Amino acid sequence: MSAKRNKTWAADTIRKYMPSREEMSRNKYLAPIAHRFLSPELWRFTRRSVPRGVALGLFAGFIIPFGQIFLAAFLALPARANVPIAAMVTFVTNPFTFPFWIVVANQVGETTLNIDQAVGGIANEELQSGRLTWLVDLFEMAGVTAFGFLVLAIVTSAVGYLVAGGVWRVIVARKRAKRLASMEARLDQRLNAN
Repeated sequence: MSAKRNKTWAADTIRKYMPSREEMSRNKYLAPIAHRFLSPELWRFTRRSVPRGVALGLFAGFIIPFGQIFLAAFLALPARANVPIAAMVTFVTNPFTFPFWIVVANQVGETTLNIDQAVGGIANEELQSGRLTWLVDLFEMAGVTAFGFLVLAIVTSAVGYLVAGGVWRVIVARKRAKRLASMEARLDQRLNAN
């Protein structure tokens, strides 16, 4: 007998590739909070928990480069967000895409901060002497990139929340329309049979 299929393919796909609650309960790092972390409400796909999970996953993915899955899972606790979605969305920043996101974050940080105009007179004189140029450039680029990641974390999580909520509404509306059409067809069959 085949396994019972869920109503949406996305939920089936997520359940197929994500670790189960039982597997996560055996994780030594999650043991202290397993009773809260494995609460069934954090694993349900609802109209509120899914957009929250997307937003937290994007935030955690951009705010720290390593260990973002654990951060997303821990943030999902107080927010009552969907843990599998939050963990899955963090993969937007993975080792293959991270160089791309560094360049994007640097550009976003430069545009946002516009550091070239903010350099003061004394610092500008020191830079023109050429003694600390390489060190200042390194710190400036790292700071700009870090600020860019912060901006990306905030903006993408807000956009992700809105997009996930909109997609959820479209999916529910299609399901409802399909169900209504099916009910109308059955009603027509019953009326025509009489």
